[in-house]
Amino acid sequence: MIKAKVRLYEIETGKPIIIMNSADMKELGIHLSDRVTLSTNGNKAAAIVDATTGVVKEGEVGVFQDLRQSLGVKEGEKIDIKAAGRPVSIDYIKKKLKGEELHGHQIRSIIQDIVDNNLSDIELAAFVSSAFINGYTMDETVALTNAMVESGQQIDFGDNVVDKHCIGGVAGNRTTMIVTPIIAAAGLTIPKTSSRAITSPAGTADTMEVLCPVEINITQLKEIVKKVGGCIIWGGSVNLAPADDKIIRIEYPLSLDPEGQVLASVMAKKKSVGSDYVVIDIPVGVGAKIEDMTEAQALAGKFIELGRRLNIKVEAIITDGSAPVGNGIGPALEARDVLEVLDGRGPIDLVSKSLDMAGVLLELAGKSRKGEGRALAESILSSGKAKRKMMEIIEAQGGNPNITAADIKVGDKTHDILASTKGRIKSIDNKRIAKVARTAGAPKDQAAGVYLHAGVGDTVDTGQKLFTIYAVNESKLTEAAQLAEQIQPVSIGGAILKKLN
Repeated sequence: MIKAKVRLYEIETGKPIIIMNSADMKELGIHLSDRVTLSTNGNKAAAIVDATTGVVKEGEVGVFQDLRQSLGVKEGEKIDIKAAGRPVSIDYIKKKLKGEELHGHQIRSIIQDIVDNNLSDIELAAFVSSAFINGYTMDETVALTNAMVESGQQIDFGDNVVDKHCIGGVAGNRTTMIVTPIIAAAGLTIPKTSSRAITSPAGTADTMEVLCPVEINITQLKEIVKKVGGCIIWGGSVNLAPADDKIIRIEYPLSLDPEGQVLASVMAKKKSVGSDYVVIDIPVGVGAKIEDMTEAQALAGKFIELGRRLNIKVEAIITDGSAPVGNGIGPALEARDVLEVLDGRGPIDLVSKSLDMAGVLLELAGKSRKGEGRALAESILSSGKAKRKMMEIIEAQGGNPNITAADIKVGDKTHDILASTKGRIKSIDNKRIAKVARTAGAPKDQAAGVYLHAGVGDTVDTGQKLFTIYAVNESKLTEAAQLAEQIQPVSIGGAILKKLN
């Protein structure tokens, strides 16, 4: 063990890293990326070592903001540093890399070390890669889900807690913000934790944030749900299945999305809030995450089986994911769509899909008989009960309960993309239209995005508006407009699919 003087750096690294002088590392017998234990004033923390010969002097240790907060140290304070043992979970990761099945206690060990920041990014990447290469058995997936749940906060909202999840890949598709108030207005509890966008122009949390705050702590979450029966918040603001967020951070740059990890990620968050009934939306179609019906059915079966083992009643619905749902793509434009639907207007496809999903949830939770759920959902929407409930949720989360679609500001820089020929719209590519919206600035610029003026199957004339690009600055608008002309997200054609001779 050695003592070292703290040098603080006003930088957050997102993980527990310290900087040590190479001479001190040699004295401790440690190397780059080895682990140490830091202790001072009764506080302890594990850290991973980065090496330097000049940034910090011999007898000093560089500490970033993440560790400063957990240790409560000050500039110049002396702390104890000693070498820490290698986590046993690394052996379990190697076992999985070899294709061997892991036992429950081994998976719990890995997850606990992830939560405790005992694994380096390289080791965590190896764990993610092992799942991607070799997959998980259902037993492993159940163990992974339970380990994730146990690693974070768990909330008991009582009985009849319902939830929904869409695996994504469809532009727009803001059904959660319509389904949630319908379900809550029916007397069920729906504590909806949603994600922010990673590769899309908006996540549900980004769109809801146009209307009210979504970064709610766990105490506020309990109060809001108790008061109004539901919420729509950013899942990252509450400590539900924290290991999952750390794993996703590694998956993203690698573009890895192991199926077992997806199953565990979704269901861990549902179990953490005590969900009794869950509907899983699996969009299928060209441009969606899943393009093959057989693959979609297999995934649906796994969600249902995992739910059964977790004592959660799951119903999976396979939906059309071949085109965007709704007209707006981007936070503000999607929020406008939602409020218009709650007002009894809005895009028909968004209305229809939302009612279908709400109907399935109402039947699953026993609020209506089989085949009558959609009608009940429609009556709640058309009567204005869903809108009133949404305004209660918005107010409870700190927003304006009198907000209207007209109040939502969109980008003042616009560019129209026009039809180059007369014909029927054959397709709108989800990935391409999303790319245009992101290039325009969404989701970082809430007011940026794309508004569709026509949908698949519509007939358009030459020069008719297909969609409008919204941005908050000219350079992003120009870039998005050029991209749209280049990649042509909207395809127009006649009845002939192919000529043979």
